[in-house]
Amino acid sequence: MTDKGSAHRSVFMRRLDRRGAIESINGAADTTWLKPFKLSKLLRVLNDLNDSVEEGLKMGKDLRTYLQELTEKRPQDVMVVDQEVDWRFQACAVVEKFEREDRFPLVFFKRIKGSKIPLIINLGASYERLALALGATSVEQMEKDLAEMERAPMALREVARGEAPVKEVILKGEEADLDLLPILTHNEFDAGQYVNAAAMICKERGTKNYNMGIYRHQKQGKRQLGLMINPANHGSYVRTEYEQHNEAMEVVLAIGHHPALNIAAVSKQSGIGQELEVAGAFLGEPLEMVKAETVDLLVPARAEIIIEGIVPPHKRQYEGPFGEWPHYYYKEGDQPFIQVTALTMRKNPIYQSIHSAHFEHNIIGAAPRMGSLYRRIKEAVPSVKAVNLPMSGAARAHCYISLKKLAEGEPKQAALAAFITEPSIKHVIVVDDDIDVFNETQVLWALAMRFQADRDLAILPNILGSHLNPTAYGHNRMEKGTMETKLIFDATKPLPPYEFPKEAKAPEEVIRRIDLQQDVRPFDAVKDSRFFIGS
Repeated sequence: MTDKGSAHRSVFMRRLDRRGAIESINGAADTTWLKPFKLSKLLRVLNDLNDSVEEGLKMGKDLRTYLQELTEKRPQDVMVVDQEVDWRFQACAVVEKFEREDRFPLVFFKRIKGSKIPLIINLGASYERLALALGATSVEQMEKDLAEMERAPMALREVARGEAPVKEVILKGEEADLDLLPILTHNEFDAGQYVNAAAMICKERGTKNYNMGIYRHQKQGKRQLGLMINPANHGSYVRTEYEQHNEAMEVVLAIGHHPALNIAAVSKQSGIGQELEVAGAFLGEPLEMVKAETVDLLVPARAEIIIEGIVPPHKRQYEGPFGEWPHYYYKEGDQPFIQVTALTMRKNPIYQSIHSAHFEHNIIGAAPRMGSLYRRIKEAVPSVKAVNLPMSGAARAHCYISLKKLAEGEPKQAALAAFITEPSIKHVIVVDDDIDVFNETQVLWALAMRFQADRDLAILPNILGSHLNPTAYGHNRMEKGTMETKLIFDATKPLPPYEFPKEAKAPEEVIRRIDLQQDVRPFDAVKDSRFFIGS
């Protein structure tokens, strides 16, 4: 995020034309293509999709309960496309057309070519929509709420198959055909169709602790999906241990659930596991789980679609490239893959995708990370006030931390906690508590006025970082790899007895007495023109 209230400005807004896909939309924002989702119509659509939606609203939170809440409270955030849209570029081009106009609605596609299943995308492209899902009133409050809820994971609730909507349709073996799903090709040079909004669930080999994360899955056949995981993520450690013992890893992919599930999947827990229990904390109720059909795992009972499968050891298939969070195509080569063993779903499911390499990709990942960062940094430096992952760093590479400094050296402690929590962070700027980290102008002002590089800059080379950053390197500095050079900018004022100049501003008590609603009005041409022209 840059300036407060303007989360969606980016210094590197992309202007790619997906082989003419955007132009072929013929003005995608025109009402002949898109229209607002009126509440009454949404409820009809949801009831058409699933006759049990009203019963579902009473049973537990899921994607449909969230959509109902969204359209009741923020109906302007939802747009619908009635006509058939191509899965190859065109659906994402609609969303990018909005993005170029600085608009970020959730878009509901009723018909995707080649599938009978409707699709939603861009749900997570707004901090306000995510805050709504979590009951928060602001981004800063959401961050603090997430941190608090992470401290209180909620035990899972196992339900019978008859209570699980995701068991309404069960397809095994040859019937478990990925062609049934409206899987998108997102960006112009992506290697193919990608499942990218699925929470992958697996068990740690030794402890059987459940782990959950969101990764990228290239469709490589009717019953095969690629699996590319950042080596710094816990899911990679889990998979590697199975392979070291020459064992297959069982997995499930959960598609379409309340946003709390995916937010929890991206949160940064201190050890392997707890994401599912944290999802319950975010939901405010135990996450309902049910036994899978072909693997020894529990799956979210109220998901729209579940893909079950195994990851065979030592087998690889070429995967990528794919548009990633830095807004670049990156990372291709031999990767593990998932052999699909079953599909289960609701009778009339809704498929969900993320607008990769764009704002949704950044924001849906940033929101839970900010909560985890706040919690973990506060454990190291209790006086931390707020944390932001601004869009200027694609909501991953830059981190701004504000704190009330009580001892010299605390800013570096806070920054080190941030690096340990989120390896993708490359640059940390630490500021005093009078600086709003959600206002990038204020942060950069503090950097300009309170920082000197010879004293306040720390350079940390050869640290595990994001392998998706185009400048990441290996042991040989000229090779691509998983390491980055981290920077800590201490832009805090020195503590007494050093006297730092006072900031020039009006007295706070005077500012507090001013009511802009009462004391100021808009310009009125009839009343005020004579004062401006001197007559």
